[in-house]
Amino acid sequence: MIINQAALQGIYRSFSTIFKQAFDAAPSMWQEVAMRAPSTGRSVDYKWLGDFPMMREWVGERAIKDLSAFHYEVVNKDFESTVAVDRNDIEDDQIGVYSPMIQGLGAAAKQHRDILVFGLLKNGFSTICFDGQYFFDTDHPVAGQSVSNFGGGSGAPWFLMDLSRPVKPLILQVRKEPQFVAMDSPKDENVFMRKEFRYGVDDRKNVGFGFWQLAYGSKDTLNSTNYAAARAAMMSFKNDEGVPLGIVPTHLVVPPTLEEAGKRLVETQNDASGAGNPWYGTAKLLVVPWLA
Repeated sequence: MIINQAALQGIYRSFSTIFKQAFDAAPSMWQEVAMRAPSTGRSVDYKWLGDFPMMREWVGERAIKDLSAFHYEVVNKDFESTVAVDRNDIEDDQIGVYSPMIQGLGAAAKQHRDILVFGLLKNGFSTICFDGQYFFDTDHPVAGQSVSNFGGGSGAPWFLMDLSRPVKPLILQVRKEPQFVAMDSPKDENVFMRKEFRYGVDDRKNVGFGFWQLAYGSKDTLNSTNYAAARAAMMSFKNDEGVPLGIVPTHLVVPPTLEEAGKRLVETQNDASGAGNPWYGTAKLLVVPWLA
């Protein structure tokens, strides 16, 4: 193949199509537990998380909650992935050998969101959320009292969540969608010095925590006793005025190592002795490979 601008433009269009197809086809699960939040600048302050949305009787003037005590900023980060194509392979019409690499770029760009979202979830036991406490903690301040959404333990973590609401327990903040880019001018230094054309993807995003009230995390044994305690705790959460939040867990989120325990807990009607399982169907099981 003669390397000219027309040939390079054709390669870019082909690679771009392969990238998009792989991006669209790649499996992803972050949408289950996180809400997508657009960003138009360097960062976003989610201080509004300090006011769990609820209605109240309108007596006198509207009650406007002071959110000045809350500050939860999520700063966007830059991410990229790049592959190099040898000039000789273009000259020798060997471009097809790079198709799997471009497909890999597409899949990686799609699933990096899962890596970030579920990575943050795993670290929720030691990472601060909007109220200044760890996301999963024993002393979230509510109306002068300490409220817990942490089940203790030191084993593999599992999570109970209410994912029925527009606001989710986690946030995927997107400043720039994944963009397929190229450095493919024959005059580029990398071509002159290393006979390489470069193709890659970059974006800007980050993740953060939403309402801790919508999630319960535990490292204790995943069994009926601890599951019952987690459900009871979540359904007892109230706002600062003492009004129940109406939270009902909808999903049990587990790593692959706890898949069997999760199935036994919420997908099995009877136990080994034939006794009925009271927790059957009380939550949808979500087995997440990115929690491994």
